[in-house]
Amino acid sequence: MNDFEQFEQLIASGAYCLSVVTHEERYALEIVRKTAAKLNRDLWIWTVAEGVRDGSLDGSPCIADTDTPAAGLCSLGRAKPGSLCVTLDLAEHLRGGKALRLLRDLVDSFHKTGVTIVMIDSNDNLPEVIKSYTKRFELSYPDEEELRQIVRATLQRLHRCKPIEVALTQRGFDAIVRNLRGLTRRQAARIISDTVAADQQFNDDDLNVVIANKRRMIQQGGLLEYIQTPLDLDEIGGMRALKKWLNQRKDSFSAEAKAFGIEAPKGVLMLGVQGAGKSLCAKAIATAWQQPLLRMDPATLYASFIGESERNLREALRQTEMMAPVILWIDEIEKAFASAASRSADGGLSQRMFGTLLTWLQEHRAPVFVVATANDIEALPPELLRKGRFDEIFFVDLPTPEVRRQIFAIHLRKRSRDPAAFDLDALAEVSEDYSGAEIEQAVIAALHEAYGEKGQLDTQRLAATVAGSPPLSATMAEKVAALRLWAKGRCVPAD
Repeated sequence: MNDFEQFEQLIASGAYCLSVVTHEERYALEIVRKTAAKLNRDLWIWTVAEGVRDGSLDGSPCIADTDTPAAGLCSLGRAKPGSLCVTLDLAEHLRGGKALRLLRDLVDSFHKTGVTIVMIDSNDNLPEVIKSYTKRFELSYPDEEELRQIVRATLQRLHRCKPIEVALTQRGFDAIVRNLRGLTRRQAARIISDTVAADQQFNDDDLNVVIANKRRMIQQGGLLEYIQTPLDLDEIGGMRALKKWLNQRKDSFSAEAKAFGIEAPKGVLMLGVQGAGKSLCAKAIATAWQQPLLRMDPATLYASFIGESERNLREALRQTEMMAPVILWIDEIEKAFASAASRSADGGLSQRMFGTLLTWLQEHRAPVFVVATANDIEALPPELLRKGRFDEIFFVDLPTPEVRRQIFAIHLRKRSRDPAAFDLDALAEVSEDYSGAEIEQAVIAALHEAYGEKGQLDTQRLAATVAGSPPLSATMAEKVAALRLWAKGRCVPAD
């Protein structure tokens, strides 16, 4: 069922207190209006800016002296049985006092009279006592067919204001619509408007503009970050087992794979020493599989209002599913959910958040491949490591001598140096127990030193730079040794 059908079903079933948390207020009001008209119900709308007015008529006069929350609720309380009463941003005024008391009394009376109150708010900060009466109505993201209609309607509206030139192939149109998935209706229309505004044209070349605008819009939301992925797997040294595993599953999201009986892979959990290349792999997977990469920082999901943190997580996961197929990177997952493994002082919030994530990892059906990275195995709740959450758990160890040779060669080549001009065997020997990130930093430091001294970058200078900076495996030797011991026999070596 679509949003209109679901809302109508709720009203017809006798729901008397509904909450809609959204930034798409206009769309939510359209759903309520169409439902009221179809079911032949009276519709009243209250806002603090205008007061109460007849919502079934555009431009209808407001009822005098009903702009305060208390006066508005008193007026809505006189609605005849079966009416739909809508409040806009009422939650902001329910911190206590008369308005809260009136709303509680109204909800009790509406349960008996068949009136339904629909609270449309931009934030999920209703008092807990009101939430106990309330049924949440979640607006869906537009599917591809609706996005096509939004694009066409937006272009027609813009063309009426100022003529625009549309030269779009069907393939280009399909690509643009596909890249609008995961956005709200308002966001999709805004992106099309901004894309056309630059030159009054809309063609296949605008796909990159749409993607760039989408990336910027997603990051403004704060829940997900759109990551650019210039890396490919060849730019990561070693990790042969992981690369083989990924290459075998590269085409597992296709219709042909599904027909063959293959289910799309769910994801991998990557444990390992800091700086060993776990985060690089997330970027490289997205490039190798030609899928967008979204980064979710669990720390940004936590909010001050009760219930809003869980909603942020559900919203981030729902948006990710709408953008599928996509790679979801959850970086340092243990930092956000570490307290879920023990009794914490956050009232059980971490445990509820972690439970929501675990359920989604187990049950989601959208083609979302999750790459979760972690450095501290002791901080991870044991439920996360159970088979079924991820397809495989890889351990990324410190690089072997051969892999260190590859890493030096990769970073020298990236900085316009010929690896053949360096003694890579000597560099691999002097960098024993160094991570890939530490080797990269050594190359960068040696370059700065050579430039500052007006000299050349050579093997001797690189070796001296490496030797002058002890690796993490030395400064935290006990912790690294314990991590490697734990991983032995429990994880699949990435290399």
